[in-house]
Amino acid sequence: MTGAVLNAAGIVIGGVIGLTRRTPLSPQTQAFLKLAIGLLTMFFGLRLAWSGLSGDLWRVLKQIAIALLAIMLGKLLGQGIGLQRVSNHLGQYARQLMDGAQPGDPRRFQNGLTACSILFCAAPLGWIGAVTDGLSDEFHPLAVKALMDGLAMMSFVTLFGWGGMLSALPVFLLQGSITLVCDLVAGPLLREQGLVESVNLVAGLILCAVGLVVFEIRRVPLADFLPALVLSPLLTWLWR
Repeated sequence: MTGAVLNAAGIVIGGVIGLTRRTPLSPQTQAFLKLAIGLLTMFFGLRLAWSGLSGDLWRVLKQIAIALLAIMLGKLLGQGIGLQRVSNHLGQYARQLMDGAQPGDPRRFQNGLTACSILFCAAPLGWIGAVTDGLSDEFHPLAVKALMDGLAMMSFVTLFGWGGMLSALPVFLLQGSITLVCDLVAGPLLREQGLVESVNLVAGLILCAVGLVVFEIRRVPLADFLPALVLSPLLTWLWR
């Protein structure tokens, strides 16, 4: 559970820095960090997708076709379930708690824990990273998320105090649980059938879409794509 540990540690470290640092990051530093996060996300996404490709040209083209089909069907399924709508509603509720944060509010601690837990746990990058960490020890997506969450926590602690830092616990529990389920339950079956690579390919492509969001090139309903992680090994198994 390396990724879950890193993400939780990033939140705590970001909170400590935010409490001890008196001046905010300069616009130049923020722009550099945003560029670095975007590039790292794209790099690890492409690397993960590449690791899911193998064989001759025909096999590679087949794998790409299955991955694209899984992504398209996954998006339709995600839209039908309303994953992005749920994510948006949770984000709006968290922002309401942030907008109403006051230094003397007796619910400041509780609201900080709730708002930060929602924002950090609902992020699709965390779910993707936990899956890849459990299936193939690819913790790098969660390492990038640790950097993102740590930078966000530097600002959140100014609103909620150290209560927001405790969101590291539910983040660790959620991501760690997903990683363990993927490693101990789904992993053996997928590895036996040679289907882990199909999940990595789809996860890598979705990570590239996360990079587009970071660079503000395009708004992508990332949560709607999550069912593709389940559909990709199923379609690969059927298309044999």
